[in-house]
Amino acid sequence: MSTPDMTTTEHTPASPAPTAAAPRRRGSPRLTRLLLADRVATAAAIVLLLAALCALLGPLLLGEVAQRQDLALARRPPFSLDLGLFGLLGTDALGRSVLARLVVASATTFSVALPTVLLSMLIGSTIGMWAGYHRGLRETVAMRVADVIMSFPSLLLAVVVLYVFDPSVATIVLVLTITRIPVYLRTARAEAAQLRSRGFVDAARTFGTAGGAIIRRHVLPITLPTLLTVATLDFCYITLAESSLSFLGIGIQPPDVSWGLMVSEGRTYLRTAWWLSFFPGLAIVVTTVAATVLSAWVRLAGDPAQRWRLTAPRSRRPSMASTAVIDQEARP
Repeated sequence: MSTPDMTTTEHTPASPAPTAAAPRRRGSPRLTRLLLADRVATAAAIVLLLAALCALLGPLLLGEVAQRQDLALARRPPFSLDLGLFGLLGTDALGRSVLARLVVASATTFSVALPTVLLSMLIGSTIGMWAGYHRGLRETVAMRVADVIMSFPSLLLAVVVLYVFDPSVATIVLVLTITRIPVYLRTARAEAAQLRSRGFVDAARTFGTAGGAIIRRHVLPITLPTLLTVATLDFCYITLAESSLSFLGIGIQPPDVSWGLMVSEGRTYLRTAWWLSFFPGLAIVVTTVAATVLSAWVRLAGDPAQRWRLTAPRSRRPSMASTAVIDQEARP
């Protein structure tokens, strides 16, 4: 009886054990990482953060020092050792520390700029998105009101109002808020009018979503980066406007102090005590330049289509001229 041939069967290797799922593809970098990768934007953010901390903690820590007068120490030059650390930037005509007053004055400047920007952005963007989405008579009325407000120079209107009424922080905030509302209204209206014809908005409208819900869920998230960019630039304008009004003597009034008021008080001593106006003016310039730089970064970081410019190596980043050409060719 023949036995069957013992054939060797090929042993197929066992399928590998299931391994852990591959890590998901990383999405766009976080904003903090993008900010730290840009040295200029990081420096601008640090400057604004220090200014905000001075505005928040300055009056609590240095309020008494800023009001302390000593005529024997009047108009001491910078790096004077008579007041120790507080004499680093010199003293004013009443012997008060310029450094302490500069820190305390930041609170007044920020108390005008921040509420004005927030109120004008909230009111203007709300009306603008509502008018741009619904169009028709609502858009016409909103735009005509904005045109009427913009027909008056904002600083001239502020000067007239502050001459009639008592100049105070609340009055300055109210006047500047009214004059800046059209900026956000027109920006939000243009964005909402463009987005209302997009496919996802039409789909939401087809499924019966209310107009207010569409604005909150679809229009606002896309419009917000543009509004934040405008708000950052508007912060510079409000800071300069408050400084100009205080310089003219119709803004912040003593015993309160602001950077513009310090420049105004020191202009009579420009030849003998230049530091009285120089350091407040330098604070205004540094703060506004930092806000301008940060606004450019916010514009790129808030737009997913432009964010790659922040993550690309510096050697491969397009120049400003080529970027403008690419943007022009990408437009329909």
